[in-house]
Amino acid sequence: MTPLVSVTDLSVAFPTGDRTVRAVDGLSFALAPGGALGIVGESGSGKSTAAYALLGLHRGTGAQVGGSVQVAGHDVQAADEAALRRIRGGVAAMVFQDPLSSLDPYQAVGDQIAEVYRVHRPGVSRRAARERAAEVLDRVGIPDAARRARSRPHEFSGGMRQRALIAMALACEPRLLVADEPTTALDVTVQAQILGLLGELRAETGMGLILVTHDLGVAAGSVDDLLVMKDGRAVEHGPVRDVLETPREPYTRALLAAVPRVNVRRSVEPVPATDDSVLLEATGLRREFGRGRHTVTAVDDVTLTVRAGETVGVVGESGSGKTTLGRMLVRLLEPTGGELRYRGRDIRGLKERELRPFRSELQMVFQDPVSSLNPRRSIGESIADPLRAAGTLDDAAIVARVRELLERVGLDPDAYHRYPHEFSGGQRQRVGIARALAPEPKLIVCDEPVSALDVTTQAQVVRLLGELQRDLGLALVFIAHDLAVVRQVSDRLVVMQGGRIVEQGPADAVYERPEHAYTRGLLAAVPRLGTEEGTEDGTALQGASA
Repeated sequence: MTPLVSVTDLSVAFPTGDRTVRAVDGLSFALAPGGALGIVGESGSGKSTAAYALLGLHRGTGAQVGGSVQVAGHDVQAADEAALRRIRGGVAAMVFQDPLSSLDPYQAVGDQIAEVYRVHRPGVSRRAARERAAEVLDRVGIPDAARRARSRPHEFSGGMRQRALIAMALACEPRLLVADEPTTALDVTVQAQILGLLGELRAETGMGLILVTHDLGVAAGSVDDLLVMKDGRAVEHGPVRDVLETPREPYTRALLAAVPRVNVRRSVEPVPATDDSVLLEATGLRREFGRGRHTVTAVDDVTLTVRAGETVGVVGESGSGKTTLGRMLVRLLEPTGGELRYRGRDIRGLKERELRPFRSELQMVFQDPVSSLNPRRSIGESIADPLRAAGTLDDAAIVARVRELLERVGLDPDAYHRYPHEFSGGQRQRVGIARALAPEPKLIVCDEPVSALDVTTQAQVVRLLGELQRDLGLALVFIAHDLAVVRQVSDRLVVMQGGRIVEQGPADAVYERPEHAYTRGLLAAVPRLGTEEGTEDGTALQGASA
């Protein structure tokens, strides 16, 4: 059988000043028609770079591309611009990681799909193209597709935007779909829906799928074969079950060992609960946005406590109110109802000047360190900001404290004068943690701190937070959509739906004996690695990975 995709000795290099970075080095693989291949590896392993080469997306970027790339009989490397345009969309299509940056914010979603369709079907009328757009939106599960086709991207949820990108890719019935981290920022139920949709489309249309992901659980249930990449090279390649259950290479075993498992308990004993250890207490907390008929209640009647030294995990789907709650707990958002007490003091109604003494003790680590760090300032200066605001240290002492914090979070103290773009995603998240630690807080709210990181970097950051909590006695509120990660860090668990808490209690009790149907649905949607299912402690797969 002639392969749908045939890649031979692919290399992609990027000249950078006085040296050349080889992102892909001698990569070869093939994909049969209708097959599904997962490409996995850490950040910087070359996964996305290799995927982009399949559609000739390095053309015009200055990248040096070598080797052979054949897609459905077309030589991508030798194709001129007109031929390459016919390949893209018509023969092979791509779904990118961030749909918001891939869609035009000013144009209706349906019009964007119709435009792509007309490019590859020149004789089609605008009306027919719009009908086709509504048809594919309906196919990917967008409700009331004909009406929603007139909506702009910001009017769609994250999961709906990802579905819209898939619809755009499917409009011209491509033989190959390349999906680059299509579920990274999605909650587990939406992720399960997207992965299920891709499986249905493969079965119905016979298209091939190449899935690029750092989540081995996602790959395990979605592909036939797995290609593991490291430093631009393939280190292991074979049927997905063989690679996951009997990995040959130490690197693959290390990746598997780093995967959080929803059925593995936290190794650290919970903090004993006492009345005098209550640090933060929220009662009937509420937050509304908008006015009158347009009021949206994001958090509704939430009551919880956080004790000194413990971690409270907060989980739920997108739109459940997790982030809004987290921002209220540190008073970055003002509640519109309820009570919020910190160490017995009501801080809900405090004005900014009255709240200032509490700012140093209540800190936040944000989901996206890139947007929360000023790109024009060195990371040392960003970490120093809360110290300068406190006004208790001179410049020399501030620099010494920042260097100490950099070392504490596992970064080189000499990196003080480097800028955010010079660091990897995991390193930038460490910078964000260092900045939160600078004023010596008692409580840190971590809002999706590891959602965009690969499994090994994710494990490092989670381990770092655990060490800091143990050494400094910190209380943590850990907000995430990844229930497996949350279990590794949490003493108690809070489950949110529609702005309300539907279940809370000791983490092990909620995970092992969930009482609410919504909690059971979240747990059922968590992707699992083959032999992980049915085990009580996750030891079966860990043994295979040792």
